[in-house]
Amino acid sequence: MPLKTHLDDEPVLNLTAMLDIMFLLIIFFMLGTKFVEDEERSLKFKVPKVVDRAGALTAAPAKKIVNVDREGKVTLDQKTLTLPELTAVLAKARKEYPDLPVLVRGDARLDLQHVTEVLNACKQAGVKDMGLTVRVVQTEKK
Repeated sequence: MPLKTHLDDEPVLNLTAMLDIMFLLIIFFMLGTKFVEDEERSLKFKVPKVVDRAGALTAAPAKKIVNVDREGKVTLDQKTLTLPELTAVLAKARKEYPDLPVLVRGDARLDLQHVTEVLNACKQAGVKDMGLTVRVVQTEKK
């Protein structure tokens, strides 16, 4: 049995071919985007106008959060509102975003009647996606 008296050379990883291909792809995409920009800029025409009532062109905002404090004071976006004002604000927001979600947060020591009045105001505004926030408390296992 022959004994090995020398160490084998470690394999070398040659990245030259991969780098060449990456640079060619970068150049290809840079030139491709440049041709698209020039073509669009060379067109001479007026862009059509849109009626303002067309609705929002942006994505729907995050959930609207309605806070009800211990005395029953209702706030939305750090503004104190009455129930009719809350209904009007939510109805206006729903015209822009029909699937607008609303989250109602109430103080734990709050009378339930105040929360139900706020939920009713949301319903009158046409809000279909409503929720209540609660705090999950871990119980001790026995």
